[in-house]
Amino acid sequence: MNFIKNNLANALTLANLFAGCIGAIHLILGDYQTTAICLILSAVFDFFDGFVARALKSNSNLGLQLDSLADMVSFGLIPGLTMYKALEPFGSQLLGFHLPFEVKYIGLTATTFSCLRLAIFNLDEEQRYYFKGLNTPTNTVLLFGLYYAFKEKGNFAFLFENELWLVVLTLVTSFLLISPVKMIAMKFKSKALKDNYPKIALLVGGIAILALFQIVGIPLLVIYYILVSLIFQKQLK
Repeated sequence: MNFIKNNLANALTLANLFAGCIGAIHLILGDYQTTAICLILSAVFDFFDGFVARALKSNSNLGLQLDSLADMVSFGLIPGLTMYKALEPFGSQLLGFHLPFEVKYIGLTATTFSCLRLAIFNLDEEQRYYFKGLNTPTNTVLLFGLYYAFKEKGNFAFLFENELWLVVLTLVTSFLLISPVKMIAMKFKSKALKDNYPKIALLVGGIAILALFQIVGIPLLVIYYILVSLIFQKQLK
Protein backbone atom coordinates (compact mmCIF):
# COMPACT_ATOMS: atom_id res chain seq x y z
CA MET A 1 0.00 0.00 0.00
CA ASN A 2 2.85 2.40 0.82
CA PHE A 3 4.41 1.61 -2.54
CA ILE A 4 1.22 2.68 -4.35
CA LYS A 5 0.86 5.77 -2.17
CA ASN A 6 4.45 6.84 -2.77
CA ASN A 7 4.40 6.23 -6.51
CA LEU A 8 0.88 7.07 -7.68
CA ALA A 9 1.85 10.68 -8.46
CA ASN A 10 4.94 9.46 -10.35
CA ALA A 11 2.76 7.07 -12.37
CA LEU A 12 0.56 10.01 -13.41
CA THR A 13 3.68 11.98 -14.38
CA LEU A 14 4.84 9.08 -16.56
CA ALA A 15 1.37 8.95 -18.11
CA ASN A 16 1.84 12.63 -19.00
CA LEU A 17 5.15 11.71 -20.66
CA PHE A 18 3.61 8.76 -22.51
CA ALA A 19 0.76 10.87 -23.89
CA GLY A 20 3.27 13.58 -24.88
CA CYS A 21 5.40 11.07 -26.80
CA ILE A 22 2.37 9.85 -28.75
CA GLY A 23 1.30 13.44 -29.41
CA ALA A 24 4.74 14.36 -30.74
CA ILE A 25 4.80 11.35 -33.10
CA HIS A 26 1.36 12.15 -34.51
CA LEU A 27 2.27 15.81 -34.96
CA ILE A 28 5.28 14.78 -37.06
CA LEU A 29 2.94 12.57 -39.10
CA GLY A 30 0.56 15.51 -39.62
CA ASP A 31 -2.21 14.11 -37.43
CA TYR A 32 -2.78 17.27 -35.36
CA GLN A 33 -6.16 16.06 -34.06
CA THR A 34 -4.61 13.11 -32.22
CA THR A 35 -1.92 15.46 -30.92
CA ALA A 36 -4.65 17.71 -29.51
CA ILE A 37 -6.18 14.77 -27.62
CA CYS A 38 -2.77 13.76 -26.28
CA LEU A 39 -2.08 17.31 -25.09
CA ILE A 40 -5.38 17.37 -23.22
CA LEU A 41 -4.48 14.08 -21.55
CA SER A 42 -1.00 15.35 -20.70
CA ALA A 43 -2.46 18.48 -19.12
CA VAL A 44 -4.90 16.41 -17.04
CA PHE A 45 -2.14 14.06 -15.85
CA ASP A 46 0.16 17.04 -15.18
CA PHE A 47 -2.49 18.65 -12.97
CA PHE A 48 -3.37 15.52 -11.03
CA ASP A 49 0.19 14.34 -10.37
CA GLY A 50 0.82 17.46 -8.27
CA PHE A 51 -2.63 17.27 -6.69
CA VAL A 52 -2.15 13.61 -5.72
CA ALA A 53 1.38 14.20 -4.43
CA ARG A 54 0.14 16.97 -2.12
CA ALA A 55 -2.95 15.02 -1.01
CA LEU A 56 -0.94 11.88 -0.18
CA LYS A 57 2.07 13.86 1.05
CA SER A 58 4.26 11.89 -1.32
CA ASN A 59 6.27 14.81 -2.73
CA SER A 60 9.83 13.80 -3.52
CA ASN A 61 12.90 14.97 -5.40
CA LEU A 62 12.35 12.09 -7.82
CA GLY A 63 8.84 13.35 -8.53
CA LEU A 64 10.15 16.88 -9.11
CA GLN A 65 12.69 15.65 -11.65
CA LEU A 66 10.19 13.36 -13.39
CA ASP A 67 7.69 16.20 -13.66
CA SER A 68 10.15 18.45 -15.49
CA LEU A 69 11.33 15.66 -17.78
CA ALA A 70 7.74 14.75 -18.71
CA ASP A 71 6.84 18.40 -19.28
CA MET A 72 9.89 18.78 -21.52
CA VAL A 73 8.27 16.37 -23.98
CA SER A 74 4.59 17.30 -23.65
CA PHE A 75 5.07 21.05 -23.28
CA GLY A 76 8.60 21.53 -24.61
CA LEU A 77 9.07 19.30 -27.63
CA ILE A 78 5.52 19.62 -28.97
CA PRO A 79 5.46 23.46 -29.25
CA GLY A 80 8.83 23.31 -31.05
CA LEU A 81 7.53 20.66 -33.44
CA THR A 82 4.40 22.75 -33.97
CA MET A 83 6.44 25.71 -35.19
CA TYR A 84 8.70 23.35 -37.14
CA LYS A 85 5.65 22.01 -39.02
CA ALA A 86 4.22 25.51 -39.49
CA LEU A 87 7.47 26.79 -41.03
CA GLU A 88 8.13 23.66 -43.10
CA PRO A 89 6.43 24.90 -46.31
CA PHE A 90 8.75 27.90 -46.58
CA GLY A 91 11.94 25.96 -47.23
CA SER A 92 15.00 28.15 -46.80
CA GLN A 93 13.29 31.41 -47.79
CA LEU A 94 12.88 34.28 -45.34
CA LEU A 95 11.73 37.67 -46.64
CA GLY A 96 12.93 36.73 -50.08
CA PHE A 97 16.42 35.85 -48.88
CA HIS A 98 17.86 32.37 -49.30
CA LEU A 99 19.14 31.12 -45.94
CA PRO A 100 21.91 28.49 -45.61
CA PHE A 101 19.43 26.35 -43.65
CA GLU A 102 15.71 25.63 -43.76
CA VAL A 103 13.69 28.17 -41.81
CA LYS A 104 11.67 25.42 -40.11
CA TYR A 105 14.57 24.74 -37.73
CA ILE A 106 13.99 28.16 -36.14
CA GLY A 107 10.76 26.68 -34.81
CA LEU A 108 12.77 24.43 -32.50
CA THR A 109 13.82 27.55 -30.58
CA ALA A 110 10.55 27.02 -28.70
CA THR A 111 11.85 23.66 -27.48
CA THR A 112 15.29 24.89 -26.43
CA PHE A 113 13.85 27.81 -24.46
CA SER A 114 11.23 25.53 -22.88
CA CYS A 115 14.09 23.41 -21.54
CA LEU A 116 15.79 26.51 -20.14
CA ARG A 117 12.49 27.67 -18.65
CA LEU A 118 11.93 24.36 -16.83
CA ALA A 119 15.46 24.37 -15.43
CA ILE A 120 15.08 27.95 -14.16
CA PHE A 121 11.70 27.13 -12.59
CA ASN A 122 13.17 24.18 -10.68
CA LEU A 123 15.80 26.43 -9.10
CA ASP A 124 13.58 29.44 -8.44
CA GLU A 125 11.89 29.51 -5.03
CA GLU A 126 10.10 32.80 -5.77
CA GLN A 127 7.30 31.46 -7.97
CA ARG A 128 4.82 30.28 -5.34
CA TYR A 129 1.86 32.56 -6.07
CA TYR A 130 2.79 33.75 -9.55
CA PHE A 131 4.86 32.57 -12.50
CA LYS A 132 7.95 34.41 -13.64
CA GLY A 133 7.68 34.24 -17.40
CA LEU A 134 5.19 32.24 -19.46
CA ASN A 135 4.90 28.65 -18.23
CA THR A 136 5.45 25.84 -20.73
CA PRO A 137 1.90 24.38 -20.78
CA THR A 138 0.43 27.82 -21.50
CA ASN A 139 2.97 28.44 -24.26
CA THR A 140 2.06 25.07 -25.77
CA VAL A 141 -1.64 25.95 -25.69
CA LEU A 142 -0.89 29.21 -27.50
CA LEU A 143 1.33 27.81 -30.27
CA PHE A 144 -0.50 24.54 -30.86
CA GLY A 145 -3.88 26.24 -30.38
CA LEU A 146 -3.11 28.69 -33.19
CA TYR A 147 -1.92 25.86 -35.43
CA TYR A 148 -4.95 23.71 -34.65
CA ALA A 149 -7.38 26.58 -35.35
CA PHE A 150 -5.62 27.20 -38.67
CA LYS A 151 -5.69 23.55 -39.70
CA GLU A 152 -9.22 22.91 -38.50
CA LYS A 153 -11.03 26.11 -39.51
CA GLY A 154 -8.55 28.19 -41.51
CA ASN A 155 -8.33 30.84 -38.78
CA PHE A 156 -5.17 32.92 -38.36
CA ALA A 157 -4.26 32.30 -42.02
CA PHE A 158 -2.42 35.65 -42.08
CA LEU A 159 -0.01 34.19 -39.54
CA PHE A 160 0.60 30.81 -41.15
CA GLU A 161 0.97 32.17 -44.66
CA ASN A 162 3.83 34.47 -43.68
CA GLU A 163 7.14 33.01 -42.53
CA LEU A 164 8.22 36.27 -40.88
CA TRP A 165 5.17 36.33 -38.59
CA LEU A 166 5.84 32.72 -37.61
CA VAL A 167 9.50 33.41 -36.85
CA VAL A 168 8.55 36.49 -34.78
CA LEU A 169 5.91 34.45 -32.91
CA THR A 170 8.48 31.74 -32.14
CA LEU A 171 11.11 34.19 -30.91
CA VAL A 172 8.71 36.35 -28.86
CA THR A 173 7.16 33.36 -27.07
CA SER A 174 10.63 31.89 -26.50
CA PHE A 175 11.65 35.13 -24.80
CA LEU A 176 8.47 35.17 -22.70
CA LEU A 177 9.33 31.70 -21.36
CA ILE A 178 12.45 33.02 -19.63
CA SER A 179 11.44 36.64 -19.14
CA PRO A 180 11.16 38.27 -15.68
CA VAL A 181 7.58 39.30 -16.45
CA LYS A 182 5.18 38.09 -13.74
CA MET A 183 2.29 35.92 -14.91
CA ILE A 184 -0.87 35.04 -13.01
CA ALA A 185 -0.96 31.70 -11.22
CA MET A 186 -4.33 30.44 -9.97
CA LYS A 187 -3.06 30.03 -6.41
CA PHE A 188 -4.73 32.11 -3.72
CA LYS A 189 -2.42 33.73 -1.17
CA SER A 190 -5.20 35.88 0.30
CA LYS A 191 -9.00 35.79 0.42
CA ALA A 192 -9.23 39.59 0.18
CA LEU A 193 -11.10 40.66 -2.95
CA LYS A 194 -8.60 43.40 -3.88
CA ASP A 195 -5.74 40.88 -3.81
CA ASN A 196 -7.53 38.68 -6.34
CA TYR A 197 -8.53 41.24 -8.98
CA PRO A 198 -6.08 39.76 -11.55
CA LYS A 199 -7.54 36.26 -11.15
CA ILE A 200 -11.12 37.55 -11.27
CA ALA A 201 -10.40 39.55 -14.43
CA LEU A 202 -8.79 36.48 -15.98
CA LEU A 203 -11.70 34.18 -15.10
CA VAL A 204 -14.47 36.53 -16.22
CA GLY A 205 -12.73 37.54 -19.44
CA GLY A 206 -11.62 33.98 -20.14
CA ILE A 207 -15.14 32.59 -19.87
CA ALA A 208 -16.42 35.31 -22.20
CA ILE A 209 -13.70 34.62 -24.79
CA LEU A 210 -14.34 30.87 -24.81
CA ALA A 211 -18.12 31.39 -24.99
CA LEU A 212 -17.78 33.74 -27.96
CA PHE A 213 -15.01 32.05 -29.96
CA GLN A 214 -15.05 28.41 -28.75
CA ILE A 215 -12.03 26.50 -30.20
CA VAL A 216 -10.56 29.64 -31.75
CA GLY A 217 -10.84 31.27 -28.34
CA ILE A 218 -8.25 28.92 -26.78
CA PRO A 219 -5.16 30.69 -28.17
CA LEU A 220 -6.94 34.04 -27.77
CA LEU A 221 -7.41 33.20 -24.09
CA VAL A 222 -3.63 32.83 -23.71
CA ILE A 223 -3.07 36.21 -25.34
CA TYR A 224 -5.65 37.68 -22.95
CA TYR A 225 -3.88 35.97 -20.04
CA ILE A 226 -0.58 37.62 -21.02
CA LEU A 227 -2.23 41.04 -21.35
CA VAL A 228 -4.01 40.78 -17.98
CA SER A 229 -0.75 39.69 -16.35
CA LEU A 230 1.03 42.72 -17.83
CA ILE A 231 -1.70 45.08 -16.62
CA PHE A 232 -1.61 43.74 -13.05
CA GLN A 233 2.18 43.40 -12.73
CA LYS A 234 2.38 45.33 -9.46
CA GLN A 235 -0.31 43.22 -7.80
CA LEU A 236 1.35 39.89 -8.52
CA LYS A 237 3.44 38.87 -5.53
